[in-house]
Amino acid sequence: MDKLFTKLRILFEDKALRKRILFIFIAMIIFRLLSTIPIPGVNIARLESFIRNNQFLGVLNIFSGGGLSTLSILMLGVGPYITSSIIMQLLTIMSPKIKAMYQEDGEIGRKKFNQISRVLTVPLAIIQGIAFIFLLKSQGVITHTTLMSIFTDLTVVVAGSILIMWIGELISEFGIGDGVSFIIFAGIVAVIPRQVSQFFFTFNVADIPMYILFTAIGLLIIAGVVILNEAERPISVTYAKQIRGEHVAGGTQTYLPIRVNQAGVMPIIFALSILLFPQLIGNFLVKANSAILQNIAHGLVWFSQTAWLYSLVYFLFVFLFTYFYTAITFDPDQVAENLQKNGAFVPGVRPGNATREYITKILNRITTMGGFFLGIIAVLPLIMKSITGVSSFAIGGTALLIVVAVVLDLIQRIDAQLSMREY
Repeated sequence: MDKLFTKLRILFEDKALRKRILFIFIAMIIFRLLSTIPIPGVNIARLESFIRNNQFLGVLNIFSGGGLSTLSILMLGVGPYITSSIIMQLLTIMSPKIKAMYQEDGEIGRKKFNQISRVLTVPLAIIQGIAFIFLLKSQGVITHTTLMSIFTDLTVVVAGSILIMWIGELISEFGIGDGVSFIIFAGIVAVIPRQVSQFFFTFNVADIPMYILFTAIGLLIIAGVVILNEAERPISVTYAKQIRGEHVAGGTQTYLPIRVNQAGVMPIIFALSILLFPQLIGNFLVKANSAILQNIAHGLVWFSQTAWLYSLVYFLFVFLFTYFYTAITFDPDQVAENLQKNGAFVPGVRPGNATREYITKILNRITTMGGFFLGIIAVLPLIMKSITGVSSFAIGGTALLIVVAVVLDLIQRIDAQLSMREY
């Protein structure tokens, strides 16, 4: 406890860290204020009924940071930006030129890579905006029907998506942690007071066993995420002795920590954003005049509402994205090269290619375990939903998973900043 208070004191005494935390706080306030401004021509009563009865929109509301529940100017949220990031990172596997730009060209290459992601966000926001506006219009949520008013709504929501992308990148640059994760986190946390009040108003003594079960599953998810994020596999590293005149350097032993979950919460976010597309397309085409399009729409909706199939695909996506994101963020070739340049080696393993193969073998092994357990944690709320029939638990489980992962990442980053200042 004394250590905690000491860290908090250092945190608030450090001017640079205090400014970063204050910037995040101000950015979150601005984001929440903007998310309360609705687009023109919204039937609020019809919107509340539509979202309450649609699990797809409930999940999508997480990615909009709560903006979809009010049909605000930020209703698209960070969804288009996440999609563009997925596309660009997939291209790093297909294109050696883009891979070199992202991994080898240093800070300039990263800036160019991020700029392309931002530009790609605009057409994706336009496509998603058109799909949403026509979907909501067909459900009577958007009341006006003129072409000019629809164009105005589209312009507003696309501009809102670009604005929230900009706010997220400002948080990444001037705050602590990933700005996109913070946007999603803020939207989830903002609805907690309303959900707590609804719980007390609808409390039923007969449902106490169900409440206990949900609480137990929630605690299990929290424990699983904490264990998964904190677990690591250390690789012993020895620095060779170097004699320069009378001075002897090196000869020390340390270790290279490899986290079991290198990717953090990003596989969950990526998997959910991909799985939202079949639901979005199915809901959009369900009232089409063509029989073929209607059959396609019913197939996509059937996939989204079939618990076992949806859970299986969700698990596979989380597992694969864990591998994919780990391959992007952790390069065994570069680690082995850096160790060799600094005169370091893994005991019993030759420097160079042998070290690279050794690190790759360990990384693949622990990533398989990490991806499997992350996938289990992700689909557990969906399994509970299929057993209990309570659809809100699936949404709440996903939100809980993201919140715990973001909080843990923030704590680790603050600890890293404090450690740097101590040294």
